[in-house]
Amino acid sequence: MTPAHCVKNAENPPKVYIVILNWNGWKDTVECLESVCRLDYGHVQVVVCDNDSSDDSLTHIRAWADGQAPVLIDEKNPLRRLSFPNIPKPVSYAELSRPDAEASRLSPLQEPLILIQTGGNLGFAGGNNVGLRFVLQQGDAAYVWLLNNDTVVEPDALSTLVEQCISQAQTGRPFTSGSLVCFYSDPEVIQALGGSQFNERTGIASQTLGRFKHRSEPVDHAQVAQSLHYITGCTWLLPITYLHDVGLMEESYFLYYEEIDWTMRAGQRYGLTYAPGSVVYHKEGSSIGSKTIHRAPSLLAEYFMTRSKVRFMRRFFPWRLPVVYVFSLAQALNRMKQGFPQNGWTIFRALLGLARKK
Repeated sequence: MTPAHCVKNAENPPKVYIVILNWNGWKDTVECLESVCRLDYGHVQVVVCDNDSSDDSLTHIRAWADGQAPVLIDEKNPLRRLSFPNIPKPVSYAELSRPDAEASRLSPLQEPLILIQTGGNLGFAGGNNVGLRFVLQQGDAAYVWLLNNDTVVEPDALSTLVEQCISQAQTGRPFTSGSLVCFYSDPEVIQALGGSQFNERTGIASQTLGRFKHRSEPVDHAQVAQSLHYITGCTWLLPITYLHDVGLMEESYFLYYEEIDWTMRAGQRYGLTYAPGSVVYHKEGSSIGSKTIHRAPSLLAEYFMTRSKVRFMRRFFPWRLPVVYVFSLAQALNRMKQGFPQNGWTIFRALLGLARKK
């Protein structure tokens, strides 16, 4: 195995596939791709899976790769340096349907960019799983980096992640790793230190570590790594063996709780860590309108968060369900008190629908 400190300059670094899911977000995706193309890691292939977008996303992404649609970033944007000026074009790519992407192949594709049309809105897990099946069929991956399309990354974000996983693996078991995630809209404010904690009693899986801390504040990174219950899916590096040993993400959730489900299924076979030097900036909630610094969750986010929470608890902690329902009802009432009555009613409706399906 390549020594961790030599990853950036290694002659044959471990092959990494970067899987990016797009759904009606091509503007974010091409900005993300511009930053990914500046990575200092020398052995990557990028897989963009489109969940049957209605905004003609793949046409726009192809135009970007062909050099016909430059990415324009506001000059006042402090993160402009990560994706501007645009890299030289064209970028060579191959385009596949879902059946072709998941079919067995005799030899890996060589194009640096693979575009896959999934054929439907398969949700977060389903869309990413199409890309993961493609990676497995290629047979040459050492790691897979799940990366949200609404992110931009520092040039050393991936090499630092790989170094972290290799370093931690010296302890005797393989590790998966998250990044230091900051708000795109406020790059000096932390969104997550690798991931989150999970409350088994209430079913809440959004106790994000480090959230809203300023990057200048001191952090005990070792303690944070030990506190992780799961890695946030917006930037998650996994050894390819994880897919073989644990399987792919559970698709029944559609949105939310896929990460904690995946981690629960892995058990103690894989450790969790994060690389504080791997910095990723996330436009939280771009596709579904999740909660950010300044606004409440969208009704869609509220619905799926509630539904997935109950489904997850039924699967792993069924004896906790009564408490989960009580806390969810309290959350609905709290949303109403906060001035978001539609959010409260959305939680009520999600709970009622789940109760009827028992």
